[in-house]
Order: sequence, then structure tokens, then C-alpha cells
Amino acid sequence: MKAIWRGYIEASLILKITVALILGIIVGFIFGPDAAVLSPFGDLLLRLLKFLIIPLILFTLIVGVNQTKIGDLGRMGGKVFLYYVITSAFAIAVGLAIATLFNPGTGMTLPTEEFETPENPGFVSVLLNIVPENIVTAFNEMNLLGIIFTALAFGIAISYLRSTKDYSELGEQVYKVVSGLNEATLTIMKAILQYVPIGIFAIIANTVGSQGLNTLEELGSMVLVLYLALLGMLVIYIIFMKLFNVRIGEFFKQARTPMITAFVTQSSSGTLPLTLNAARNLGLSKSLYGFSLPFGATVNMDGAAIRIAISAVFAANVMGVTLSFPDILQIVVLGTLVSIGTAGVPGAGIVMIATVFAQLGLSMEAVALLTAIDALVGMGCTALNVTGDLVGTSIINKTEKQD
Repeated sequence: MKAIWRGYIEASLILKITVALILGIIVGFIFGPDAAVLSPFGDLLLRLLKFLIIPLILFTLIVGVNQTKIGDLGRMGGKVFLYYVITSAFAIAVGLAIATLFNPGTGMTLPTEEFETPENPGFVSVLLNIVPENIVTAFNEMNLLGIIFTALAFGIAISYLRSTKDYSELGEQVYKVVSGLNEATLTIMKAILQYVPIGIFAIIANTVGSQGLNTLEELGSMVLVLYLALLGMLVIYIIFMKLFNVRIGEFFKQARTPMITAFVTQSSSGTLPLTLNAARNLGLSKSLYGFSLPFGATVNMDGAAIRIAISAVFAANVMGVTLSFPDILQIVVLGTLVSIGTAGVPGAGIVMIATVFAQLGLSMEAVALLTAIDALVGMGCTALNVTGDLVGTSIINKTEKQD
């Protein structure tokens, strides 16, 4: 038994995850809905990952701020936001191009049942949430932007204390405590990584067992077109990384674990601990990835942007209407804005799709049709979201080294 456990611990994480995926699919097909008995093991993985989010963001960012100059942090923040806006617009354009080429949804009919559109919190509300009403609420509600703001505020304050004559000793003591807590958090994460394959196996088995191939058979063209667009955006990422001399092989060696986990869990936020770990293994600046990755998990949604574009074309084809050039331009602008600020959790894509449909005058019943493939679509989009965060951080890290 000890030999088996030692072999499991020593095996590479990606090998364990790959085996877990294959076994999960097999078990799901064999046992069908009965595979739901494994769902608590998948829920446990999500809980463990979410358990780490707050301490990872808080301690990593505070330590990162204290390892860089405040002016450098502001410059990096500007680059991060600019990258997220540009790639979101690229994603919308890729989605529109692929969807226009293949025209998914042609010949389909709308469902007759009524569909209640989820409420969109709005872009202004997202901006206001950057400053939480109180710290406890921000932590309790997992408000990532609020947690980032809190970490930056305390990080800058501790940095200021360390630089003053009267409080330098106190500032150093506080920094050492936070640094120690950061290392303790990373130690906990190493232990949780050993459970990741088990949780992924349970999630995949439950998903395949409950859904099978029914949703793919019903809306296969939409799913196929979307994954082609996601692949197209991945090619653009590779081109960007080539231009900035990012080592592609090393990048995907470290990025594949968070990519697969994001695919299975459909949660950018839940995958954040693994994404931060990948950035650390890539040797990226802690002050950069401590800010850019939590920020990206909330505002950088390239997969979601592609989903908006393809869903709009799909709905227009189902309704038998043609999107004009102003409509397409509106999708690019509105889709970019809506995708920035979309919550990185399962199901959030339906909210933003409904928002864009309402603006374009597309039928809300089409949203109901798209909910049938929400899980299949969400898996690929979330994986691309997480990949985009890491790509941007790697590229910006290169530009910082050149400054």
C-alpha cells in the first residue's frame, strides 16, 4: 500500500490528471446517472481550491507589492488592462469570423417555453465593487476585485512603513509575518495538488454520466464552431508569445494543469490557485502575477467574448435574420465591455449573452436554447480564459524585463 501511495505521489501531476480524465469518461458512460454518487469528491476539490483563493491573493499580492516599486506596479497594471481589452476585442472578432463562415443554428427552431433572463449587475456596479464596503464582506462574497484592492492597499501601506525611519522595524516585522503566511499557503497548495486528479475524475464521471452525448447531438454545430474559434484564439496566443520570445513549450508544460482543471470545473476563479502556481513555476515576477492573474480571473474573459459573438450569430440564424455591419460593430464593442467584468464562475456566460441579445433585439428564447449546451460550451471557454490570463502575464513579464 505504501508503495502504491509513493508511486502516486511521485508521478507527474499531468499524468495523474490525464488518467483521471480517461477513467472519469469511462465510469460516466458505464454507470450513467449513478455516477452522481461520486459528486461529493468533485465538490470537495472545488471547496479546497476556493479555500485557497483568499490567502493566495492576499498574501501573494502584499508580498509582491513589497518586492517592487510603486511606480513599476502602476506601469504593469496599465499594461495588464490594455492587454485584456485588446485580446477581448480579438476574441470577439475571431468568434464572429468563424461563426459567419459556418453559420451555426441555420434551420433550427426556437423553444416555445418562456425563459427568465438573469439579471446583469452592470459594468458600473462591477467598477464600484472594486472598493468593498467592508473587508469581511469582500472576503465572504469572494469579491476578487475587492480582495485585490484590499491587498494592494495593505501592501502599499506596509511598504511605506518599511521605508520610514520611525516605523521601519514594525513594517519589517509585519512583512515577515505576511511572507511566512504566504509560504504556509503555498505549502498547503502542494498538498491540495495531490487531490486534484481525484476531484477531476469525480467531476468528469458525474458530468458524462448525467449528460452523455445528448447535448452534443442536439446542438453539435454550435459546439463545434465554438471550439474551432477557441482553437483559433489559441493560435493567436501562440503568435503573440512568439513575438515576445516566450518559450512556448515551457509555457504549456506549466499551463496545462490549470487549463485542464479550468476545463473540468468551469471556474476561472476556482482554478486560480493552480494558475498562480503555474506562474510561479514559470519564474514570472511575483508582483506581476500576484495582481494580473486574480484581476484576469475577474475581467479577462476571451472565451466568454468568443461565446458572445458565436451565440449572437447563432441566434440570428435561428431567427432567420441577418446581422448588419452596425450590428456586428455593436457586438464587438458591447461584447468586449460585457466580457470584461463577467464573473469567473459557472453559468455567468448566460447573463452576458442575455445582455447582448437584449441590446441587439435578439430573441430571449434563443438564450433558453443555448442553456442546453451551457456546460459543454463553458468548459472550453473557461479553459481559454485561464490560458489568456497566463499568456498575458508571460508577455508582460517579458516587457518588464526589457524595461
